[in-house]
Amino acid sequence: MQTDHVDLYQLHSDDRTTPLDESLEALDTIVRSGRARYIGVSNFLAYRLARAIGVAELHKLTRLVCVQPRYSLLFREIERELLPLAGEEGLGVIPYNPLAGGLLTGKYKAGAKPADNSRFTLGTAGSMYQDRYWNERSFATVAQLHALADEAGVPLATLAVAWVMANPLVTAPLLGASRPEQLDATIAAAAYPLDPALKQRLDELTAEYRKGDAPR
Repeated sequence: MQTDHVDLYQLHSDDRTTPLDESLEALDTIVRSGRARYIGVSNFLAYRLARAIGVAELHKLTRLVCVQPRYSLLFREIERELLPLAGEEGLGVIPYNPLAGGLLTGKYKAGAKPADNSRFTLGTAGSMYQDRYWNERSFATVAQLHALADEAGVPLATLAVAWVMANPLVTAPLLGASRPEQLDATIAAAAYPLDPALKQRLDELTAEYRKGDAPR
């Protein structure tokens, strides 16, 4: 990387086998040694994030500045507790998976098998993504979302990312692509003015995805 430090260092997930204070002390050491400027966490439940903030304050350790959760039209559970906590604590929110593994591009069809070399088949994460999204419920919702996108005259990927960005507690979504041209529709979301009435329809259509108890 040709650098002696990183701007942001995050815990990828909550390691329950290690005491929380030890993890936070290790992050504090990394910052104080100059190897990272800021620290954050990813895939933390709201109550664990609240505990981490409290432990850091109690022991006067470096404060967390951001959280990186999964968030999309097909996964809205973080709206119930995690996002309000981030807002109250002034944490940046940089959600990943805004396209639900690519399902919210509309290119996958119900009843078909996942294509080779897609997020749904590659590596050890392929089965996880299939468990999350490759089901009748998700495909039925995507079909309805696609109809709204067509009505609005915008690619579904643009609409999906614009919806994530419209949440005032979101700092910026994380985007990925296997080919440069795949970024065209997602990057366009930054300049797409999401109409409040359309956002409300998206909210109502995907309200059921606010419920659940997924660990990440």
